[in-house]
Amino acid sequence: MNLLPKSSKEFGSADYWEKFFQQRGKKAFEWYGTYLELCEVLHKYIKPKEKVLVIGCGNSELSEQLYDVGYQDIVNIDISEVVIKQMKERNASRRPHMSFLKMDMTQMEFPDATFQVVLDKGTLDAVLTDEEEKTLRQVDRMLAEVGRVLQVGGRYLCISLAQAHILKRAVGHFSREGWMVRVHQVASSQEQVSEAEPRFSLPVFAFVMTKFRPVPGSALQIFELCTQEQGKPVRLESAHQLAEAVRERQHYAWLCSQLRRKTGLGSVSLDLCSGDTGEPRYTLHVVDNPTVKPSRDNHFAIFIIPQGRETEWLFGMEEGRKQLAASAGFRRLVTVALHRGQQYAGMESIQAELSTRVLELAPAWMPPQQQVPFLSVGGDIGVRTVQHQDHSALSGDYVIEDVQGEDKRYFRRLIFLSNRNVVQSEARLLKDVSHRAQKKRKKDKKKQRPADISEDFPSAPGQSIDKSYLCCEHHKAMIAGLALLRNPELLLETPLALLVVGLGGGSLPLFIHDHFPKSRIDAVEIDPSMLEVATQWFGFSQSDRMKVHIADGLDFITSLAGGEAKDSLSSFPARPLYDVIMFDVDSKDPTLGMSCPPPAFVDQLFLQKVKSILSDEGIFILNLVCRDLGLKDSVLADLKAAFPLLYVRRIEGEVNEILFCQLHPEQKLATPELLEMAQALERTLRRPGQGWDDTYVLSDMLKTVKIV
Repeated sequence: MNLLPKSSKEFGSADYWEKFFQQRGKKAFEWYGTYLELCEVLHKYIKPKEKVLVIGCGNSELSEQLYDVGYQDIVNIDISEVVIKQMKERNASRRPHMSFLKMDMTQMEFPDATFQVVLDKGTLDAVLTDEEEKTLRQVDRMLAEVGRVLQVGGRYLCISLAQAHILKRAVGHFSREGWMVRVHQVASSQEQVSEAEPRFSLPVFAFVMTKFRPVPGSALQIFELCTQEQGKPVRLESAHQLAEAVRERQHYAWLCSQLRRKTGLGSVSLDLCSGDTGEPRYTLHVVDNPTVKPSRDNHFAIFIIPQGRETEWLFGMEEGRKQLAASAGFRRLVTVALHRGQQYAGMESIQAELSTRVLELAPAWMPPQQQVPFLSVGGDIGVRTVQHQDHSALSGDYVIEDVQGEDKRYFRRLIFLSNRNVVQSEARLLKDVSHRAQKKRKKDKKKQRPADISEDFPSAPGQSIDKSYLCCEHHKAMIAGLALLRNPELLLETPLALLVVGLGGGSLPLFIHDHFPKSRIDAVEIDPSMLEVATQWFGFSQSDRMKVHIADGLDFITSLAGGEAKDSLSSFPARPLYDVIMFDVDSKDPTLGMSCPPPAFVDQLFLQKVKSILSDEGIFILNLVCRDLGLKDSVLADLKAAFPLLYVRRIEGEVNEILFCQLHPEQKLATPELLEMAQALERTLRRPGQGWDDTYVLSDMLKTVKIV
């Protein structure tokens, strides 16, 4: 028999509850959990000798079980005469000191300050079924009566699903009265008892409203959240923050419920936050791989990503995580990224911390008591050292960090915290520096603060940065594109004029400066903070051949195209012509579908300005990151209109595409010719006395180039 109402409004009807208890008979109805599920929070907030009022008691066994363990001063009220009669008959002889009264909780007959606890299990939820004026008036009368019958220091303990409108009304009412408001998540079983008694995918909460004596003129409001896995309550600044925190817990519970029942929900990710600070501590991605044939022990696994490697394609992109899950051979894999700014004692500590939480994401098909493996790379959690954190007015918060890579080499990175999983700039540290840092870490196993750890790395960039190495694949491809200038064997003696828009850590213009000794470079950067970062942390420096202009790239190029070149330009007469123009500039607006460059940089009219300052045989190289396929087609069409010869090189495992644009389509090179020129350029660059990374093969960068 289905005893749930057809409409939620029926919950507020006395007639509904009379019929409900007549049909149900004497069988107890435990809405929102049994005594065993609720006893931890009940015992925490109710003392055995306190006088307790249970409102909307129904035929729940909760009062009886509290009585049986020593809470004997309990008064129960309900609007249903049927259920009050049933409960009196059931308890008359066994629990003589507990009373049951038919009473409307909006008009209670008790004197003021009669009780020390008012206990409500689902009653507020049953009454506050909507936000119509009539309903809200009834709820306000109920809450006012609760406040009236409670003593100062007493608690209104309300078990609820904490839906948004209910939380808003209850918290708003009692915080205005100057009460302390705490929301306590209740650990409860999520299994369904039967079709007639469905359980909720939403978690159950207890509102603990503590009555304070009114202080005239005081506006103090106290809001706290206590989660089921964190015993210590977290203080929040406002009712809005409290509501947001509860909403996040509800979303997590709903997500766990969906993941238990279904597979292939698409890209599912969530943050697990520190109970002490509320800051994200772990980011989880759930990857289902239904193509894997089920076996005894391949149902579910957890993969811990070493610190600093969450930005790699295999771990940081959805397609990469799918490949990781497929290669690991598990039907469901949860990847776990560790957040910067958090302290981790080691792999065993992380496993212990996560074991309960991640098991909530296990699929329903996993056998009971199945052991869940924790996987990683190399068996450790990696090394991440935050060297510097700061704020830029243009770029927002950013961090400079050193991380250990796959080959145990160390890398320095610039990360904008508005886009935490994207490396803005990267440079490799010299091997002897990496060795010293690793040796010191092995020697000192004591727990250190981030400021202590940073001493493992030298702060002087000139002593630490390997300037011969390009970390970014798109930078490698952009350098390889210089082979399109023809006669690559002569480029070292050619006075190349280059314009690089977007400085970042300065790795790209610095590499060009050091490897092309006759080159003269103008670098344009809109954010003055980035010049400081590049200089202090990435070994960048200006010279008579390298000048940085703090300006908007759009304005800078527009000025040059209009013949308004300033005397401050390092290399050129009134209207400079560049042999190479490079755009490696990101957008600050994540909603555009194109994160590099900003759309204005590929506007048709602006491209004509770019074209006007490029030499006739020159090359325009653009780093394009565009996830909107329609927008990308439009960008390519505009580029093709301005530059008839257009090569495209897709960066494998990334969204980046490097575009090489030239003015004369008749000069196009077939792939064999292009590779031959790239090989000739590499032979030229591998000159004695000039550092060169042996893993960098220019021709490999151009093998997959296509002409649009």
